[in-house]
Amino acid sequence: VQLQASGGGLVQSGGSLSLSCAASGRTFTNWVMSWFRRAPGKEREFVSSITWNRGRPVYADSVKGRFIISRDYAKNTMYLQMNSLKPEDTAVYFCAARAAEITYDPLTYNHWGQGTLVTVSS
Repeated sequence: VQLQASGGGLVQSGGSLSLSCAASGRTFTNWVMSWFRRAPGKEREFVSSITWNRGRPVYADSVKGRFIISRDYAKNTMYLQMNSLKPEDTAVYFCAARAAEITYDPLTYNHWGQGTLVTVSS
């Protein structure tokens, strides 16, 4: 399984960015795709997940109402639309995948993309 994240960049507070994660290497039936982030000096934390089959989303409380996760089943690509960005959203964002139910623990994921940096200026 290969995951390729892209779309990071620099944006002002209140702005928007969209991340993509292209997945390849197998079919992802019954898999879960997730976004995590690691802010400077902090541990990797859960951001959002989506079930590949039904597209059911789950969000961390810190991003609920601002971020939207989606996936294009035909393109094997997951997206994260980030709106109303705050300086505290500054982090390296990673996409991850696992062949089971949604979990919030990054240690339970065994497939990771390389990360893309999102910087939100105040």
